[in-house]
Amino acid sequence: MLYHLFHYLESIFVFPGEHLFNYISFRTGLAFILALLISTIFGRRIIDYLQKKQIGETIRDLGLEGQMSKKGTPTMGGVIIIISILVPTLLLGNLTNTYVLLMIITTVWLGFIGFMDDYIKVFRKNKEGLSGRFKIVGQVGLGLIVGMTMYMSSDVVIRENIEIKGITQRVEKVLYAKHDTKSTLTTIPFSKNNNLNYTGAFHWAGKNAQRYGWILFVLVTIFIVTAVSNGANLTDGLDGLATGSSAIMGVILGILAYVSGNVNYSGYLNIMYLPGTGELLIFAGAFIGATIGFLWYNAYPAQVFMGDTGSLTLGGIIAVFAIAIRKELLIPILCGVFLVENLSVVVQVAYFKYTKKRFGTGKRVFKMTPLHHHYQKGGNSGIEAIFQRPLIAMPESRIVIRFWIVGIILAAITIITLKIR
Repeated sequence: MLYHLFHYLESIFVFPGEHLFNYISFRTGLAFILALLISTIFGRRIIDYLQKKQIGETIRDLGLEGQMSKKGTPTMGGVIIIISILVPTLLLGNLTNTYVLLMIITTVWLGFIGFMDDYIKVFRKNKEGLSGRFKIVGQVGLGLIVGMTMYMSSDVVIRENIEIKGITQRVEKVLYAKHDTKSTLTTIPFSKNNNLNYTGAFHWAGKNAQRYGWILFVLVTIFIVTAVSNGANLTDGLDGLATGSSAIMGVILGILAYVSGNVNYSGYLNIMYLPGTGELLIFAGAFIGATIGFLWYNAYPAQVFMGDTGSLTLGGIIAVFAIAIRKELLIPILCGVFLVENLSVVVQVAYFKYTKKRFGTGKRVFKMTPLHHHYQKGGNSGIEAIFQRPLIAMPESRIVIRFWIVGIILAAITIITLKIR
């Protein structure tokens, strides 16, 4: 809103600093600061309100150290994150930009689903919360909206890096197509040309290949949105784990959005140029500020939990953001923490069912899943038996920090994949 207001005033009046709001870097910094202030200052008031209304977390005793001390800690704190993201974005972002609108829709959509889940758990005393069926329908619905919008919108276009001319032995000049085009191209890591076209899987279809390529793109979008949002939800089991991990991912996504939306940086890195995606940096600034500000209260020992209101939203935002900038195939690297948490649950359930069916007694690979609880539990399990070495239980804060470190390493790898081909 302020962006549009200053843009309007600039066309009528002349006053000092009138051009500041034209700079993405200025608005990003302002969005970050504003989100940080909202989440820390107003976040405290929201936490006090949640405590007053006795909106506390219900804890199931799993035999983990310090677990029961968290009973009654205010939950549904994801509302703080959502407000801290939306307010700066609405004030400072270009609300005519399709990518920004998609991110706003994603935040509200998944925030509502998560809120309903927390509401049922807290107020209706139903530990199961919102039915998993409704969650999946909501996530699939969002994936469908995102995929179809990118397919149908005339603003969602690319300029492919089609030719490289050698100027010297060490310097190259990247040339782009002369016109923006609709395309199913995406970035693929560790590949020489760095681009993958979904249409390529349907070359046998002739003229229909483009249509089938978009269908595949929409299906991939649905899968990624569902998987990453659920991964963030599973990761939200220790104080600050999901929040800090999401902040790290947000920084990298912001950098990727900026270089993809700037023709000079895109040319330097030899990646496809995506007109309009630079505006996503404002949203990324708000996202990072909101998560860091929330971490002020969510760090160990947590004064508030984000609940599904926050975790589903964070995961969905990361997924849609990556899809918007055509970096969805980098998600297994960037979101490696979420991926491993997801896989640990899948492996545990599958192995338990297999051994129970074959031997009559179910066995476990991990002491407990998601994976962070495995390190928290300690003792012997299938994975330690391989090395004949029992796992020593770790303090919660140490597990969180080590997962953050892993997340930072994966974030660095994500960035350097743009040049390692």
